[in-house]
Amino acid sequence: MNEVNGSIVLYHDQEDKLLRAINSFLNTNLQVKLYLVDNSSNDSLRKFSTLDDRIEYIFNDSNLGYGRAHNIAIRESIKAGVPYHVVLNSDVHFNNEVIKVLYDFMNANPDVGLVMPKILYPNGELQYDCKLLPTPFDSFGRRFLNWGPFKKYVEKRNHIYELRFADYDKIMNVPYLCGCFIFLRVSVLKEIGLFDERFFMYPEDIDLTRRIHKKYKTLYYPHVYVVHEHQRASYKNMKMLFIHAQNMARYFNKWGWFFDKERDIINRNTLHDLKLL
Repeated sequence: MNEVNGSIVLYHDQEDKLLRAINSFLNTNLQVKLYLVDNSSNDSLRKFSTLDDRIEYIFNDSNLGYGRAHNIAIRESIKAGVPYHVVLNSDVHFNNEVIKVLYDFMNANPDVGLVMPKILYPNGELQYDCKLLPTPFDSFGRRFLNWGPFKKYVEKRNHIYELRFADYDKIMNVPYLCGCFIFLRVSVLKEIGLFDERFFMYPEDIDLTRRIHKKYKTLYYPHVYVVHEHQRASYKNMKMLFIHAQNMARYFNKWGWFFDKERDIINRNTLHDLKLL
């Protein structure tokens, strides 16, 4: 039986970056399998399945969305009884110790449901990917009000929302971790549920981390790192901005817009534990 499975959701990806992500995941002595779940309009990326017998290619012939496509692979991990599943983007890469270190860490800490390593930009700068659960202002206000008299307030709020005051060189238990690379305990997914398929893309990682965080630790683990070529597509493309806003609205419809008592409690406890309160 495999020790770790992984999945990358494809959508007309740049082939050089995809190859680098594939090689990063497979470069381990653990027993692994990687699912390439393709949402593209054609199957030209199928050729990557011939690179290694540990790769399985699944062509959807439709853009199912990020979480729904990953769920196809996660269900295969559940069916096979694999203990861990890694969700990763095609634009990440990392060295050969990352999977093994996180595997050993999860084995030693059964109260952890999800772990995310340190995330760096290609130039070595830190990505602040540990966050509080977002309020509507965190999702919309900082995008549209980051100017003039609102700018200072937005910057102050963002400093707290992204936990920039915290020590990113220490392990932290936080309720929202970036879905570009998350190492998941499959038994927890069986209990909590998979990605919510109502979200086409963007808030599915918020929602999943939140649900796991209520029962298990969701940890940032800074002792290994991955490099993420973060595209920030919704900042550059009006269509992607609309998709982002539409799906964040679905998130707040699910959990509450301005009145979300659970969010307030979780965020307050997180800030208290990180010594801001």
